[in-house]
Amino acid sequence: MLLIGKRNRRGLGSGLCASLTALVLGFGPGVPSACAQSADKLIEKLVQKGVLTAEEATDLRHETDADFDRAIRNRTDMPDWVTGFKVTGGFAGRVEQFKAEDPSFADRTRYRYRVRLGTFVTLGKDVEIGLQLSSGEFDNRYGGGNPLSGQSTLGSGSSRKPVTFELAYARWNALDAGDFKGSVTVGKMRNPFLPEGHADEPSLLFDQDLFPEGGALSITYQINQKQSVNLTGGYFVLGEVNESIGTPFNILSPSHDPAFWGAQLTWDAHWTQKLETSLSIAVFSLDSRENLWSPDPGFTDYIGIPNVNDGNTRLGDYRLAYAMNPILASPEVTYTLASFPFFPGDFPIRLFGDYVVNPAAPRDNDGYRAGITLGKASRKGTWDITYRYQRLGADAWYEELVDDNNGVYFSAARPGTGFFIPVTNGAGYRGGTNIRGHWMQFRYALTDSLMFSVDYYLARMINPYPVGSDTAASHLFSDLEWKF
Repeated sequence: MLLIGKRNRRGLGSGLCASLTALVLGFGPGVPSACAQSADKLIEKLVQKGVLTAEEATDLRHETDADFDRAIRNRTDMPDWVTGFKVTGGFAGRVEQFKAEDPSFADRTRYRYRVRLGTFVTLGKDVEIGLQLSSGEFDNRYGGGNPLSGQSTLGSGSSRKPVTFELAYARWNALDAGDFKGSVTVGKMRNPFLPEGHADEPSLLFDQDLFPEGGALSITYQINQKQSVNLTGGYFVLGEVNESIGTPFNILSPSHDPAFWGAQLTWDAHWTQKLETSLSIAVFSLDSRENLWSPDPGFTDYIGIPNVNDGNTRLGDYRLAYAMNPILASPEVTYTLASFPFFPGDFPIRLFGDYVVNPAAPRDNDGYRAGITLGKASRKGTWDITYRYQRLGADAWYEELVDDNNGVYFSAARPGTGFFIPVTNGAGYRGGTNIRGHWMQFRYALTDSLMFSVDYYLARMINPYPVGSDTAASHLFSDLEWKF
């Protein structure tokens, strides 16, 4: 029988971590999560049985983590100022299919995978260094891979596949003064404008796989036990313009690097154990848009901006026609039921939406999104279902930053978009703006670390091109993902 009280909580923490550490350090580098997860599961069971209080469980987790960190430092000769070390990652296999109503479109099925491996090190109390590798597909025209995807496609004669940096950042938690907390992050980071709890789902203006490069500032004020406000700002570079570059069209502004910046104010409120709300207001701006051109194949892209999506209005020399300074409002409400059929534990219901308008464009300059999520797939046996309808005008926001899975069929390339190829006339499936349609997702946690999901997109152009063409297309994919 195992008896635990306030006196011997430290003994349990040391014993747990010592045993787990001795086991995993002998078998390889994937150690950190093994110790943490095993200890956490045992502690959670003890809380459920009433042996530990929630406060005691929190203290015990901290003690376990500290013991494990010390063991890691001793084993690897890490200096004392390395106070935390975490390894995360996962593997996902995918099967996906594209279909379109236009008879000229050939249905496509492809098989893909995604691998991630990340290391996160804490220095002292205030600094975190994050590095995360990812699979992907390399494109020599851009000096890297698709910024909106970490998927690799099976094929090419079983060729060796590239590995890329998905994250490479340093974060300094510079402010910790009572109710105020703040941090500064530089490098290639998670998108600071995506809600932390829903960063794995697409938003109205950003693809969930976009990891922007630049700097970000975040300040949070805890108003009281139930409410907090957060101010986030960031500046992110999209390309680098060399002053000596000359082009066939002479359209570049030397030394004016294209970039986007944004500022977002979010109010979070936990009114009761069952009711939570969130409201954010954000403004964004696209700088040096004259350098975000999309030359047709055969011309050189002098700045190296990946031409993945479509939709923005462009001039005859491939430049964006309008400035982009959108204003975004995003409300959200979550209500949690005590129970729900075929779902273990509390059952959250989330209603969410967005509305955006870009005052700098004269038309096709707004968009909206409305959706609902039932449940939450977080541990073994839990699941969730999400439905969302979305409409995003052609010039509401820069096409290359939005969800590339939400696509339509172009039977021909629009002039000045960079997709024209004589053999195909630039036909193809592409995501971006000027799109309206549906997205549905089902996820089921087969185990605590294994997730099964199915996503389905059905969309069409708001203003079809060519005029009168059938642009409706669907994108269906299923993932099986292991995480650690």
